[in-house]
Amino acid sequence: MADLFETSTDNISLHLKNIYSDEELNEMATTEDSSVVRQEGSRQVTRQVKHYNLDAIISVGYRVSSKRAVLFRQWATRILREHLTQGYTLNRQRFESNANELAAALELIRKTAQDSNLLTDTGRGLVDIVTRYTQTFLLLQRYDEGLLTEPLTQAGGVLPTLDEARQGLIRLKADLIARREATELFANERGDAFAALLGNLDQTVFGDPAYPSVEAKAAHLLYFVIKNHPFFDGNKRSGAFLFVDFLNRNGRLLNKNEQPVINDIGLAALALLVAESDPAQKKTMIRLIMNMLTQGA
Repeated sequence: MADLFETSTDNISLHLKNIYSDEELNEMATTEDSSVVRQEGSRQVTRQVKHYNLDAIISVGYRVSSKRAVLFRQWATRILREHLTQGYTLNRQRFESNANELAAALELIRKTAQDSNLLTDTGRGLVDIVTRYTQTFLLLQRYDEGLLTEPLTQAGGVLPTLDEARQGLIRLKADLIARREATELFANERGDAFAALLGNLDQTVFGDPAYPSVEAKAAHLLYFVIKNHPFFDGNKRSGAFLFVDFLNRNGRLLNKNEQPVINDIGLAALALLVAESDPAQKKTMIRLIMNMLTQGA
């Protein structure tokens, strides 16, 4: 490390001591003692030499004051920025069969984030989504099971009746009109489209539920309301309302820390992503929503 960062061994030792005393890293987890045979004068002597892993080297690189260390930090910052703005760098040779789905999702997020009408708060929501989504990807890749295989879910899920859903939307509409944020067209149904949508979510296939979990029902409810346009106006807001109402009915609106599994900003960004997505990306969007619900639990 002294050679790498063009500084003294004493300086490296001091930084390592501070790194471990500050509990920035765990010494046992980042070092390993090895026996090494060394030539000392005319003798060959076996010595215990401490080896440091990459985490320790990187931490030292961010503390050392030298021209070489400055170059290292500039390089590391550039790589980090590229990862955050362009998506994670993947080992394509190993993960090619899995990476296409992640690339499609990140491209959709990138495209949506460039919308000139995007609000600052919604932009922060997009950052939250990409962070949680890529974390899901990395965890799943560790098991090499495929990009977004369905997570562990909670079986069941009680949907609102058609009348309950309609009454909820009527109350939402009245509130929005009172705040001059909607017109009389809001949540007006297109024929039987909304009734059919709820019926499809509750259907069975060969005796088993077509959507067997809370997460699956919630994800499809949000997706279908936004993409199938069962209302003349306000499909994104109606979908978001029904999504939250469904989670609340099934005790999944709050996590174990009594915090919303998806906050208002994140939900607005998620609804925007669904609206902007290509129908061919349906599978990706559904899995994204399901994984976010399980990670937020």
